[in-house]
Order: sequence, then C-alpha cells, then structure tokens
Amino acid sequence: MRIAVFGSGGVGGYFGGRLAEAGETVTFIARGAHLAALLERGLAVESIAGDFEVRPVRATDDPRTVGVVDAVLVAVKTWQLGDAARAMAPLVGPATMVVPLENGVEAPEELGQVLGAEHVLGGLCRILAYVVGPGRIRHSAVEPYVAFGELDGSPSPRAESLLAAFRGATGVVAEIPDDIRAAMWGKFMFITPVSSIGAVTRVPIGAFRATSETRALLHEALREIEALARHLGVRLPADAVGQTLEFVDAIPPDGTTSMQRDIMDGRPSELEAQVGAVVRLGARAGVAVPVHQFLYAALLPQERRVRGESSGDS
Repeated sequence: MRIAVFGSGGVGGYFGGRLAEAGETVTFIARGAHLAALLERGLAVESIAGDFEVRPVRATDDPRTVGVVDAVLVAVKTWQLGDAARAMAPLVGPATMVVPLENGVEAPEELGQVLGAEHVLGGLCRILAYVVGPGRIRHSAVEPYVAFGELDGSPSPRAESLLAAFRGATGVVAEIPDDIRAAMWGKFMFITPVSSIGAVTRVPIGAFRATSETRALLHEALREIEALARHLGVRLPADAVGQTLEFVDAIPPDGTTSMQRDIMDGRPSELEAQVGAVVRLGARAGVAVPVHQFLYAALLPQERRVRGESSGDS
C-alpha cells in the first residue's frame, strides 16, 4: 500500500516505521531537524518489542510532492488537526482513507469537515512512545496496538486492506473492532484521566495510582466518562471502569503520557481535546462531570499562558 504518515513523532514514527520495515510504501510527513535526520540517517526505533531501523526513509515536509495515497495515518497533536487536515488534502484522492490515531473522540468529525466524511475512518492506538532525538524514537511501554474501522460499523474492504498491511508487520497488534466508536471511547476513558491527573500531580502513573486520594480521584473520573459515554449512546463494556483500572495498573510505574509531558515541559498540550472535551460534551448532554471540571480549571491557566493567551499578570 501507499501510506502517508502525517505526524512522525512517537506514534507515527513507530507504526509507520513498522509498516515500512514490512515493505509497505510509507512516506513520513515531518519537519525540521527530525526530517533532516530521517533523510540523512533513516529512522531508528528502540522498542521493548525489538529495536529496528528503516533506511532509506521516504520523508518530506511538503505533502504536495507525494501525490495521492491509499491511506493517511494521522498522528499529529490534536490541537494541530485543523491545519494538518488542510495540508494533507493533496494526499487524498477518491479512494483514500484517513485514519486518525488520536487521543480524543472528536478527530473524525474535525477531519471530515475538511476532507469529506466519506474519507474518514475511526481509529485509535495504544503505545507509550516518544522522540528522543532527531530520527530516533523510543517505545518504552504498552504492547503496540492499532484499531480502525468505518464509523457506521459497516464491512469495509478498504479497512481490511490496511489491516492486512499491519498484520504483515512485526511488533504491532491490529484489529477492526465491531464498534470503533466504543473502542475510541474506551481509549478516551483511559487516556484523559491518566493524562490530567498526572499533569496536576506531576508524578508518574505509579505514584498517583498508589496514593489512595488520587486513586479515588481517578476512579471518579473514570465513572464520569463512563456515564457520559452511555448517555451519548456509546456501547461500552459492562465493566468498563474495572477494565480500565486493570489496564492502568499494568502500566510500568514510571509511565507518563504525552499530554502530561507536554504540560510539565511548558509546551502546548491536548488539554482541550481530552479534558476540555469531557467538560464540553458533559455540559451539552446535561451530564455532571465535576472531577473533569476541576482538572480542566486547574490546568487551563498554564495552557493559556504557553499559547500566549493569558490576560493575567506575568
């Protein structure tokens, strides 16, 4: 398949790298020093599933030079989605599928507004991976997993073709769930409380899950997202909260999320797409989400400051 990876950080670098290693025609959309390193030295990935390198690498900062592809994997930060959608338009032809591997639940709608809803699938991934230097990715925890499918749940030859490509790669578990929306909300239910509580407490996951007070906060946050999802008609598993807690407890104790790292390092984060989304959707649906309102309020001043939006004293 001809695949473009839009956003070549930890997520895009790992999954795109595995597809390229398996022989798929993968082009990374990257920029700056990372792009220069990919073109000069290739992609190097340190992984608990086995280290690997891809050389040479197809990479560019100009999607117009790539042409139409079969699939676009979208792995930018959620707050970059609007600009990314407009920039990736030259990659999208009549049969192209666009698969967001994002942390929120609103990406398919946002991409569809720009590129056409008929091109966009639902999608998600699970992995702890990040850039450690130009052209270098480290996958430190969590079995790499991707899932995608048509948003209406219909059978999909195009999704099956992408599934076959992923299943030809090593170090990846891939599937087409029966209900991709429920799967996306399941990921959202994990990543949002863990990211925001980690950002507020400024400690790794092992520390806040082992502290009774913050574990109780985590539990209540999970219950809020479950209640919201069910109100919106999302068919979560019966024991969604318990299953999510089991997943949280299985993560290495020094684990952190990308949103937590961004906030702690003073960079723009995915606060709006994660915690902000819970607050917005809860208000719209009339579902109380007080824990997320607190987490959002606690993190919002720094988010506004790093984006240059703060009107308060410096």
